[in-house]
Amino acid sequence: MLKPLALGRATKALVLALLGLNAALPAHADEYPSKTVTIVVPFTAGGSNDVLARTVGQKLSEYWKQPVIVENRPGAGGNLGTKLAAKAAPDGYTLLVVANNFVTNPFLYPDGRAGYDPVKEFVPITQLGRVPFVLVVNPNVAAKSTQELVALAKAQPGKLSYGSAGVGTPHHLTGELFKSMAGIDMVHVPYRGAQPVVADLLGGQIQVLFGVANSVLPHIKTGALRPLAVGGEQPLSYLPNVPTVASAGFKDFRSEVWIGLVAPTGVPANIAAKIEESVGRALRDPAVKASLEAQGLEPTPSTPAALKALMHEDTVRWSKVIKETGARAE
Repeated sequence: MLKPLALGRATKALVLALLGLNAALPAHADEYPSKTVTIVVPFTAGGSNDVLARTVGQKLSEYWKQPVIVENRPGAGGNLGTKLAAKAAPDGYTLLVVANNFVTNPFLYPDGRAGYDPVKEFVPITQLGRVPFVLVVNPNVAAKSTQELVALAKAQPGKLSYGSAGVGTPHHLTGELFKSMAGIDMVHVPYRGAQPVVADLLGGQIQVLFGVANSVLPHIKTGALRPLAVGGEQPLSYLPNVPTVASAGFKDFRSEVWIGLVAPTGVPANIAAKIEESVGRALRDPAVKASLEAQGLEPTPSTPAALKALMHEDTVRWSKVIKETGARAE
């Protein structure tokens, strides 16, 4: 009577093991999504991150025949929305739009105050787009090129001021990088957001700004701001006569806002691959591409590995600038 009992236990154990194995298997990509997908944007509506998220989200909803909603969760320089996404189930139904601050915030908010680890808690899916910085000045500034601006700043140390959208923002760090490479002294004036800094530049309260292309382009077109250079590696198609900062003698200078898509660590690989493929398809759509470029946004779909490499490169680059300048988030 002992043998049947032993066999029953073994059979039961085998069945339970098989059930557990089946539960551990990833969901089939062709079954995803079967419900609403949420894209968290850790910034207010209307910015570059938000525009990209909503544009891509609309196409994903068309492809997947499921609702894709964008949820804006601003606060603490992007930390609040990022922490929210980090706690979500890693099932592909919560995605997060990220930008440069995703990798710089842990250095700007030291001692773990950022509240997340960009490497351990998230996996890269794809790049979404880039927004180049444009070095612009108020037309009253006696400089029509990067070289002339540097010469003016050296002749009047501490007299010129440059604005940013806040301490530790990409605008600020880009300005500090430029100051360091040019060997000049300009006063940093932080604002709370991009709109007030552009307004004061137009009014002459500050003289210089590294502004994202989509926020300064309308004022460049009207002549209210003078572009001196672009921060990317190549001139922009919509500003073909504006050279790069690098071509002005600062060989290694490169600064632009990149925007990407990540998911909580643990998302099944086949689900992540389907998201990457669908997002790439959306960004390559001619109508989507034209719409984004008209707003100063360059679609840049990529592999997860390319986004991972970009994040690592920016971590190394900007952590050094933050350390050298002592920048800390407000």
